[in-house]
Amino acid sequence: TPFFDNKASFQRGVNQVVRRTAIQLADNLGRVRGTSGINSDLQDARGNIQFDESTWYFGTDPFGFKTPTPSYYRAAVQSFRRFNASLENCEAVFDARADNLLQLLDGMASDLGNTSDILRRRSEEFNAGWFDTRADDRFWFSFGQLYAQNALLQAARADFGNVIRERNLGTVWAEMERQLQASLRIQPAIISNGREDGWIMPTHLATMGFYILRVRSNMVEIRAILDR
Repeated sequence: TPFFDNKASFQRGVNQVVRRTAIQLADNLGRVRGTSGINSDLQDARGNIQFDESTWYFGTDPFGFKTPTPSYYRAAVQSFRRFNASLENCEAVFDARADNLLQLLDGMASDLGNTSDILRRRSEEFNAGWFDTRADDRFWFSFGQLYAQNALLQAARADFGNVIRERNLGTVWAEMERQLQASLRIQPAIISNGREDGWIMPTHLATMGFYILRVRSNMVEIRAILDR
């Protein structure tokens, strides 16, 4: 609906990052250079977290009772926890190599590029200001995406600490985190999608898009250093 869906949009943004990370964990981070077998817990988590977001207990396509989406997501959480427990017991692998960090950042930068384009198109094609009832969906989706990436990158800073030190990434990594945290301080009570040169109704989508591109530029810079 046009109203009361901000939390759902935020959650979809978070879920998008979790899905991307689940793929990276199963395909790269949770195995040794792609030659070892895929961790079964990560494989299960990847499959469950990709389940669609709108299935409830009963549906019409096909008609009948169904397993709701939250059940799949809870199963994915349990799989991630089992993998984490295996890591603690040295029974699983987390391959914190530079090329794996590069691929992780590459996927995140790609997602941010797509989100910035969504914000740009909405900002250019609709200038209804406070009365754009879909602008908040785009804003809170991007906010959720940045929120999840901020948490993920803080964890990655610890997991890939050796790579960050060896490649002298500390300064640019800190700047990336600073830009992420600055973007998360933008929390207007009502989202406005006004003209960029307007003086009455602000353009929160363009503001969020600006911060997204700043974060993405830091990611691209780190990728370039890792790729040398």
